[in-house]
Amino acid sequence: MSRLVIAEDSAILRDGLAQLLIERGHEVAARVGTADELIAAVHEFGPDVAVIDIRMPPSHTDEGLVAAISLRRSHPDVGVLVFSQWVETRYATELLAGRPEGVGYLLKDRVADIGEFDEAVRRVASGGTALDPEVVRQLFGRRRTSDAMDRLTAREREVLAMMAEGHSNSALAQHLSITERAIEKHVSSIFAKLDLPTSHAHHRRVLAVVTYLNS
Repeated sequence: MSRLVIAEDSAILRDGLAQLLIERGHEVAARVGTADELIAAVHEFGPDVAVIDIRMPPSHTDEGLVAAISLRRSHPDVGVLVFSQWVETRYATELLAGRPEGVGYLLKDRVADIGEFDEAVRRVASGGTALDPEVVRQLFGRRRTSDAMDRLTAREREVLAMMAEGHSNSALAQHLSITERAIEKHVSSIFAKLDLPTSHAHHRRVLAVVTYLNS
């Protein structure tokens, strides 16, 4: 179970999402409709994850994403799951580039069911990532491929793209119809070709994803 704060300007969506997550065993500590209320709620309740829409009052542009970046600095232990209809590439890159552990970005019209969303919440709460493939595509598509990325084979780039979406090695193996051992070899090769420092495997995985997103 995770403690959550939900920031969504639509009262119907906010309450509906809260009820669905409560039924999945989560605690919803606060439901708010503005960025200022979001920041205050995180200060007060110290949630595991803040679920945040991007466009909130007063301008309905990027208040939620700006607040998410601010919370990542002031509350680094709080996971941030952006849940929106829009891909804001400028701020999304900033959100991910600093320390992408415990960060998610999902698109409302592409979440198939509440089980998928629940899995993303739990992944972010545990320090993982949950990125919609379309978000990854738009972030990656805007950037020139770096020399380091040029070293990767087509299969390694495919594996890295799916890592950026938050998939585990077992999920990668199933999707690509190869063994987990083969995935481990691809991941090790990616680490080596991207010149990532020797460290904890999860940390290197995050560094690889950041390199991918910023390449």
